[in-house]
Amino acid sequence: MRCWVAALACVALWTLGCQPPGEKEARQLRFAFIPKALHIPVFQYARVAAEQEAKRIGGIEILWRGPETTDELRQKEILEAFIAQRVDGIAISCLNGDLLTDAIDRAVDAGIPVVTWDSDAPKSRRLAFYGVNDFEAGKALGEGLARLLGGKGKVALITALGADNLQKRLDGARLALRQYPGIEVVEVFDIRDDAVRVSEVIATGTQRYPDLNGWLSVGGWPVFLRNALDPVDTTRTKVVAFDTIPPAPDLVRAGKVHLLIGQKYFGWGAESVRLLHRLRQGERLEQPLQYSGIDVVTAENLDAYLEQWRQWEQGAQH
Repeated sequence: MRCWVAALACVALWTLGCQPPGEKEARQLRFAFIPKALHIPVFQYARVAAEQEAKRIGGIEILWRGPETTDELRQKEILEAFIAQRVDGIAISCLNGDLLTDAIDRAVDAGIPVVTWDSDAPKSRRLAFYGVNDFEAGKALGEGLARLLGGKGKVALITALGADNLQKRLDGARLALRQYPGIEVVEVFDIRDDAVRVSEVIATGTQRYPDLNGWLSVGGWPVFLRNALDPVDTTRTKVVAFDTIPPAPDLVRAGKVHLLIGQKYFGWGAESVRLLHRLRQGERLEQPLQYSGIDVVTAENLDAYLEQWRQWEQGAQH
C-alpha cells in the first residue's frame, strides 16, 4: 500500500511539473532571441553567432522568432508568448522600448533574465544591454559628414522613429552637425524602418533639394539595396550611413557611399548568449551596459576591414 501511495505522489509531482534532483541542471536551456524584424539583414549575423555560441557552451537551444516586418505590436506579442512558455532567458532588439517595458519587467519578475541587444529598453528592468553607444556613434556619423563637406552645406537625415537606438543616433548626429554653423539640416525623413521605402525617400529628397550636399542615415537602409542611391550624384553629394554588411562595401568601393559606421553584428548574438548563460548561473553583472565599440569604414581602410570581417565569419563558424 505504501508503494502505491508513493507512486501516486510521484505522478502528482510530475503532473505539477516538478523534477527529481539533478534533472533541472541537466535540462537544456532555452534562450529566446527576438530581432526587430526577420526581413532586416543585419540580424542574420546575430542569429548565426548566437547558435554557434550556444553550441560551443553546450546545453542551450536558441529559439529565434521575430515579426516578419517592423511591427511593434507583433514583437510585443512574441515577447509575451515566450514569457508564457517560461523560457530560460530572453534577448531582444527592441522596436519600441517604452512599449515593451511592462512585458520585460513581468518577465524579470517571473524569474526570466532579459537582456537587450542592438536597441535597448532603458526604462525597463532588463539585466544587461549589448551594442554600440548609439549617441556617440551618431556623433561620429555627423562629424564624419561635416568633415567630408568641409563644414558647410545642406544635408538631409534619414531615421525611423520609435526605436531607442535610432533616436540616440539621431540626437548624436544632430549635436555634431550643430557644431558647424555652415551646415543646414533641411529635413529629417522617417522611413519607418523599411529598406524598400528608402529608395522613394532618397528620390523624393534629391528632387526636392537639387542643391543637397549630403545624406546622413542613422540606419543601414540606403546600403541594404544596391540601387537606393542611384538618384544621387555622389560626386557632389556625400553619403554617410550606418552598417557595413553587403552590399555596403561594394557601394563604398564604387564611390556611392563615403563613410560607414559598422556594428558588432556577430557580437549581438554571441555576447547575448554569454550574458544570459552567466545570469542563469547566478552571476550578478557589475556592468549592465556592455558597449561594443564601432568600426568607421571608408575607401581608405575598406580592404583591411573586409579582412577583419572574414576573420569574424570564421570565428562564428567554429
